[in-house]
Amino acid sequence: MTLRNLFGALLAAVLLAAPAARAADLKDPSELKKLLETLDDRQRNGGDYKSLMYIEQKEKDKTDVVREAVVYRRDAKDQLMILMTKPKGEAGKGYLRLEKNLWSYDPNTGKWERRTERERIAGTDSRRADFDESRLAEEYDASFEGEEKLGKFTALKLVLTAKQGIDVAYPVVHLWVDKETSNILKRQEYALSKRLMRTAYFPKWMKVFSESKKSDVWFPQEMRFYDEVEKANSTVIVVKNVDLNALEENIFTKAWLESKSR
Repeated sequence: MTLRNLFGALLAAVLLAAPAARAADLKDPSELKKLLETLDDRQRNGGDYKSLMYIEQKEKDKTDVVREAVVYRRDAKDQLMILMTKPKGEAGKGYLRLEKNLWSYDPNTGKWERRTERERIAGTDSRRADFDESRLAEEYDASFEGEEKLGKFTALKLVLTAKQGIDVAYPVVHLWVDKETSNILKRQEYALSKRLMRTAYFPKWMKVFSESKKSDVWFPQEMRFYDEVEKANSTVIVVKNVDLNALEENIFTKAWLESKSR
């Protein structure tokens, strides 16, 4: 086990053993930061990650589209690959995140194009961050807004503001976290103009034991995204399976993705 993985395992043990955050504690900025670190660590493997996802897209006056994608991550190096496998017309298209840059590839043209964090993945209401590891503590500062009822859940409401110099899809995020489990229940994302752009719900969470982390990794099994500008548009992502075994070393390269469309 590497020193980074050993530290990650120790941190995970401390964070996961800690009780759920109390509202009174969250008035302290250091406690808020710890909560964000907990949310990040619960979803972080420290090793490799592979998942099969179904992506259902609804758009106004258009036929619903169902896509299938395989997502690869190497959290230790902040690498991400999204490979579209269905429908046939989109098979081989993909996205690659390297050194904080996001690239898209279209096998029909053989061209790579650099994308921004606001890029709609495959034209859906999803963004790169929805597939990547959680980086809330790295990307945002938080303030605590109090407790709110969200259906049958009691949620801790946080307002996140992007740190200076950090490139994110949305600079302001409102987050509702289940007080009992620390699972994220709801997320609303705003432009700098304070206009609400997107609302997301996370109704199902699952956990998988990670050998590299030596503890459980949590992931949202279902994500529902609603476009708040084009109200009729929405996207549902269902994670069908997760594999935390080591991946091939050369997966996170442009050449590897190009080879999948030959």
